[in-house]
Amino acid sequence: MSALPDLSRRQKRRLARHPERHGRAPEARSSARPRRTLPWPLPALLAWALAWSLWITATSNGLPAAAGFVLATLSAGLFAIGARTRWRLLMTLGGFPLSLALSGLAQGVAAALWLLPLALLAAAYPLRAWRDAPLFPTEANALEGLETLVPLPPMARVLDAGCGLGHGLQALQKVWPDARMEGIEWSWPIRLAAGLRCPWARIRQGDMWATSWAEHDLVYLFQRPESMNRAAEKALAEMRPGSWLVSLEFDVPGMRPHARLQNEGHRPVWIYAIR
Repeated sequence: MSALPDLSRRQKRRLARHPERHGRAPEARSSARPRRTLPWPLPALLAWALAWSLWITATSNGLPAAAGFVLATLSAGLFAIGARTRWRLLMTLGGFPLSLALSGLAQGVAAALWLLPLALLAAAYPLRAWRDAPLFPTEANALEGLETLVPLPPMARVLDAGCGLGHGLQALQKVWPDARMEGIEWSWPIRLAAGLRCPWARIRQGDMWATSWAEHDLVYLFQRPESMNRAAEKALAEMRPGSWLVSLEFDVPGMRPHARLQNEGHRPVWIYAIR
């Protein structure tokens, strides 16, 4: 007895040619749809602005303060639903109550203090930089053994593209203590902090995608999956034959790995030889 549902002849012929698609096409289509979310910290900004607008409107029209507070806080919760981390959830939900409390204690003078955490965040990591990989630290021993798979010349130039606070530079320096370590970071406060943590490295403030990778023997990345296609294009266009591209955790589409390093308890390290 046939296991196929009641289909037309044409549908049955198509299903016979592609049996692997049976019952899976809708799921594949739904999973392929990108999830659109507002870049951080816009959700927090919008939540705080909406909450304050509702509070002012409610209280100025005679609504009891308690009811206005509940209404404003619940409105902020709409923007907290899609928060990816706990601290973002707390910032989105807590901004209005905290600013309201401060404004009451300081007779309205301190009402703007609720913007201080956001201002510090924006200075440390501008909105544009969140399209890359904000502050994903490389674990201390994640690259241990990399030197056995990647033969670098003496005094090789090694670049950590998007170095953050310097965790990747420290891990690379353990592997190649004689290499000339360099880093590039978009955020100038984080670049300064990385310089203090890694005084032996040359760290610049700038755009890792606009800076040339051509003069480096190895470029190290710990980015997001969404940016790996761009990394592949840049590496193939700029890096010279004999150099190396190393990516922590995420493989590079369209490039065949030379090797894959997997230390116990750590993320995989993908190694690509530029030819």
